Amino acid sequence: MKREQIIELPKVTDRRGNLSFIEAEKHIPFPIARAYWIYDIPGGQKRGSHAFKSQHEVIIALSGSFDVMLDDGNQKRVHTLNRSYMALYVPNMLWRSLGNFSTNALCLVLTSGSYSEDDYIRNYKDFKKVLGSENRESSKISSLYDVVNRQPQFNTVSDCSLIEFPIIKNRAGSITPVHGRETIPFDIKRVFYIYDIPSGAKRGMHAHKHCHEILIAASGSFEVELNDGVNRKTVLLNRPTYGLHIPPGVWATEKEYSSGVVCLALASDGYDSDDYINTYTGFKKYRQDGNKNI
Repeated sequence: MKREQIIELPKVTDRRGNLSFIEAEKHIPFPIARAYWIYDIPGGQKRGSHAFKSQHEVIIALSGSFDVMLDDGNQKRVHTLNRSYMALYVPNMLWRSLGNFSTNALCLVLTSGSYSEDDYIRNYKDFKKVLGSENRESSKISSLYDVVNRQPQFNTVSDCSLIEFPIIKNRAGSITPVHGRETIPFDIKRVFYIYDIPSGAKRGMHAHKHCHEILIAASGSFEVELNDGVNRKTVLLNRPTYGLHIPPGVWATEKEYSSGVVCLALASDGYDSDDYINTYTGFKKYRQDGNKNI
């Protein structure tokens, strides 16, 4: 019988706020095809109440707390999620529902497949029938990632753009979904988020050589100051339905965090220290050749 699993994620403590991250097929056992977050959830509401035929999930409480109720057809189990660095892996063919949301709860879900209504089982009786079928196919998880361009890139602040994400409104809360290579221009190989950020803190202050990022104010607000070595601009992020795409070669600083903010980031690459440019002097040197064309 397939079982769920609690996964303790890395937690990088910092006086400027804590950071946790997830890499596809490293911290979780599948490539990330879709990410979505649930917010503005009224008290007493429940979410979910379905199973997936083939899709796998990881569920995280980015802020607040909630319960995940699981049912394998024979046994029911409840997991309370209330820490940002603890994730619940839920394999396919488990009936699941979410409930007991605290005030300002924020739920992040990462899935192994893109949205497909055919993969949902929304009726519990149908779920039991599928469980009893001897011809049920086991799910397969395989990576479809493309090779990332490893040539040095010299994008400008003009290449940074705001992307408006879909919003699915419901009396039980809103959902914003993001599909790799569809909603955003790359596959999601890493997800990280910053929380417990004190007033006056600044984060970021680096550039990437190859990695693309999408920054989202999943809760609260913050500003992103962008710099290509010649031009600068500042972007305010204050809605969970907008993401800022920062391509490689652009220096970014996050600042002016509001109280209780959660900064969510989707990245095209796994963590690689060699991909980071961590000093502004080093960034200026890196940009010398690229800036000739700006």
